[in-house]
This record gives sequence, structure tokens and C-alpha cells, in this order.
Amino acid sequence: MLTAKNGSFYFEGEPFQILSGGMHYFRTVPEQWEDRLQKLKALGLNTVETYIPWNFHEPKKGQFHFSGMANIEAFIELAHRLGLYVILRPAPYICAEWEMGGLPSWLMADKNLVLRSSDPAFLGHVEDYFAELLPKFKKHLYQNGGPVIAMQIENEYGAYGNDSAYLDFFKAQYEQHGLDTFLFTSDGPDFITQGSMPDVTTTLNFGSRVEESFQALDAFKPDSPKMVTEFWIGWFDYWSGEHTVRSGDDVASVFKEIMEKNISVNFYMFHGGTNFGFMNGANHYDVYYPTITSYDYDSLLTEGGAITEKYKAVKKVLSEYREVPADFEESVSAKAYGTVTLAESASLFDVLETISDKVEHIVPRSMEDIGQAYGYTLYRTTVNRLGELKVSSKDIRDRGFIYINGRHVATTYINDEEKMLKLDFPEAVNTLEILVENMGRANYGEHLTDPKGLVNNLWLGEQYFFHWDMFKVELEQLPESYGAGENSRFPKFFRGSFDAEEGLDTYVDTQGFTKGNVFINGFNLGRYWNTAGPQQRLYLPGPLLKKQHNEIVVLELEQTTTDQIQLLDEPKLD
Repeated sequence: MLTAKNGSFYFEGEPFQILSGGMHYFRTVPEQWEDRLQKLKALGLNTVETYIPWNFHEPKKGQFHFSGMANIEAFIELAHRLGLYVILRPAPYICAEWEMGGLPSWLMADKNLVLRSSDPAFLGHVEDYFAELLPKFKKHLYQNGGPVIAMQIENEYGAYGNDSAYLDFFKAQYEQHGLDTFLFTSDGPDFITQGSMPDVTTTLNFGSRVEESFQALDAFKPDSPKMVTEFWIGWFDYWSGEHTVRSGDDVASVFKEIMEKNISVNFYMFHGGTNFGFMNGANHYDVYYPTITSYDYDSLLTEGGAITEKYKAVKKVLSEYREVPADFEESVSAKAYGTVTLAESASLFDVLETISDKVEHIVPRSMEDIGQAYGYTLYRTTVNRLGELKVSSKDIRDRGFIYINGRHVATTYINDEEKMLKLDFPEAVNTLEILVENMGRANYGEHLTDPKGLVNNLWLGEQYFFHWDMFKVELEQLPESYGAGENSRFPKFFRGSFDAEEGLDTYVDTQGFTKGNVFINGFNLGRYWNTAGPQQRLYLPGPLLKKQHNEIVVLELEQTTTDQIQLLDEPKLD
């Protein structure tokens, strides 16, 4: 087993340096796990690390999901077959630029519940989840013949709270489920005092300043074994920002210092992958920064799994300290399939009843209160007033499209400086509709409780309007018929098909479209937002393709100047 003594890690009684790479099974389709893990091993690493997102495994209370991309045991077993050790980070909160930091949004239906605390109501939900999750890992522990050598307690808790009883709960849970393995916490150097436990190893997360960071650890816990659990070698991108790039030479220089000091390390990320569907998170500081669909992270492998120059620079450094495997022989993995015409279309308003569930209430309620996790909610009510009425958009989270009598009249966004809108109601009796998009719940910091939709009733023209219909559009079901309705207004679905005999990866370029989602054979590839950037193409993994008749659907929210998309062989993140 892995142990710590005299300021060092030991494995089976011998000094041991953990050389790990972060890879999230939930951001890569299962058919590509082995390719990524083989490349991790070829770099010379001995361990793979992964978070475990609660909302991915329990999307609705009591409904557990451990198949396909959620088959964590298959991922562990594959790593074992390839001769890799595994580090698991199963905290209910993971951050990871993932929707709500991995916490299920249904927790927010209980207004009295206190997240990430020893609140019995919150811990009760965690216990229910852990009762399903943790027993799966016992047989995979190293002492039971598996590859798991360590597990984390919570995640960067020092940057959030100071509830030591909450941290004690996790240690007790691991013991209760027979998970007798090496335990650790991880925090930035400035937060270790609040996030650590007396009898659990403290590790650090940082991207540089190695000496300074571990001086802080030595001052707090002398003779601690040294590990950087998240060595940030790149960074994530957000909509309207610039694509982040960190040079391979810079990463290699810091890694060389880590190796010189014999410090254990986990590259965050070795392979980033993709925020498929609606699973991107957001950071909310001065303003709201939703993360893009790509989680390329400028890591050692690209989003599509290709070896980078940064990978080669890291391997060169590693080769100076130990023998490394032969280079991995890559083959062509991406293809430009060309132009696809999306000849069929349907307005969302024509198919609304068939792709959504309807909820009625006196006042508009948030997504969480009507049992909706992701996607879009259409709110509809009657306004029996004539003329111009003022309303604040502050309670529309995050992006709202406002329609009066079927006509689009305004678009709002949470970051808009001007919140007051003037809406003109032309009839004595009008239909008001607001389509609200959840752009991703905050995954870090003070806004972790981040409700979406209409979070309060609208004070419109100095009064409230009651009796609302709410349509939950999570897009788990797409339209079956196109072109049948007479409504041409946006949002609109566009559908086309193409063949892909080779079954190789490709990149969906939606130039000419504005904002929305792309689906391939029913699988939600994620969001595009061409007018915001930086991401301009969506990654389409080859295993999602069939040889013939691949159905591609684009949901365009705003407008388009084309009915064609391009399938190209390169990403475009800038």
C-alpha cells in the first residue's frame, strides 16, 4: 500500500514518486479511454487521476447512472489492465469547471439545505449517494488486487469553508464502506489551514512557484510528503474570453524543478476532453464567466487526444530522471467530411409540446423548483395591459429571449449592465413568453448556490402577473417531425445527414449560425456561440458516428444566414 513517513511517500515499503496524469472518464467517450491511457503510460507516468461528479451519477434523486460514459468501474479496470495505478477524487464537490462543481442541482429544491457543510440534510443526501458509489471501489483497492492507491477527502475545501466536522464525515464514510486506503486533501497553498485534517496528508494545487508553495506546507505541517495534486499546465476557457495557452517550455521548466526535488505530481490536465451536453460550469466573480464546451485546457493531449509539443517537452524532462517508454505511434484520427446541408427545419414553438414537460403555477418558478436540471425553460403568461411597461431583467438567469405575441422583442444576459427593459404590449390582451437558458451553474466560490430560469416573479409595469405555464426543454428528446408547422420563428431545429465510412473524429463548424447546440445521432455535443468565441468548432468523436445516415441536428436560438455546416479535420479554439 501507499504510505507516508519521514516526509516521503512509500509504496510496499520502498520510496515512491507518484507521476500521475488527470483524465476525466466523464469527458471522454469510453471507446477512446484506452487511447488516452496508452499515451499517458507512454509518457512515463505510473498513475491516472480522476474526479467523480455526483450529478453525472445521480442526475435525479435516487436514480443512479453507472453505464456508458458513467462506467467508472470499467475505467478503473482498464487502467489496471494497462498497468497504471489510480487516484480517485469522489468528493460530492469537485469544481473541475463542471456544472455546479459536480453537485446535483436538485439539492437546491430544499431552500434550507446548506451545501458543503455538516448540515444533516445535506449529509443525508451524500450518504445515500455514497451507499451506491463507495462499495464499488472496495474490490479495486490495491490491497484487494486492484489499482486504486489513494482517495481524496472533499476538494479544495479550504477555499470554501471551515466546517471540520464536515471533513470528518468523509473519513468516517470511507471507513464505514471498508475503503482502507491512503487518504489526502488538496488545496491551494493559501488555503491549507482550513482545508486540511490533522491525520490526513495535505497536498497542494498550483501551476508555478514550487519552492514558495511547499514552504507554506512545511510551515503548516512539517515533514509532510510533497505532492502537487493539481499541477496546472494550462487553463480553461470561457465564452467571450481568449483561448488560454501556456508554453511547453514554461511547463517543462516548472516540471524540472518538481523532479529535482523528487516531488510527486499529477498533471492537471493530462487530457482535458469535452464538456458534452450542458455539463460546463461557470465562474462567477465580478461578472459571470460560463465555461466553453471544449475542455482542451491546453493540456498534454488535445481535446481530440493528439500528442502535443508540450507532451514532448515534459517527456524530455522526465527522460533525464528515469527511463521512459518508447514514443506512442499515432495514426490519423480526424477527417474533414465536408459540407452537410440541413434541409429540414422546425420551430421550437411548433414541437414544444412533444419535446418538453409542462408545469403550471401561480408564479414563475426556477428550474430547480420545477425539477429541471439543464437546458432551457419557456415561461408563458398573459399580460392584459396595453402600452409600454418597464421590467428588470435581474431575475432572468442566465440568458433570456423575450417574445410578445410571438414576436422576439429583446434578449437579456446576466452580464448586461443595463437591467431595466421597456416592453411594448400592443394589444389589450397579450401573450408574454420568455425562453431562459441555463448557461452553466457556478462551480466555484460564493455563488455555488446558483438557481436558473426565472428566479422570482417579474415586477412588470408596477405589478405582478400571475398564472404561468413553464415548459422544461432539457433536449433529452429531439423533434421527430420537421417542416410540419407553419411557425418560422426562432429558436429553430435544423436537421441533415451524412455518411462516415471511416468513423474518424471530426469538428463541427457552425459558421453562419449564432448560438445553440449540436446533436449527432441524438448525442448532445454541447453549445456553440460563434459571436462570443473563442471556440468556433465542436469536437465530434468518431465512435459516435455510423457508417451511413448520421443524423445531425442544430438547435439555433437566434438567427442563421445559412442552412449548411462544415465537418472539418481540425479544431478552432481561437
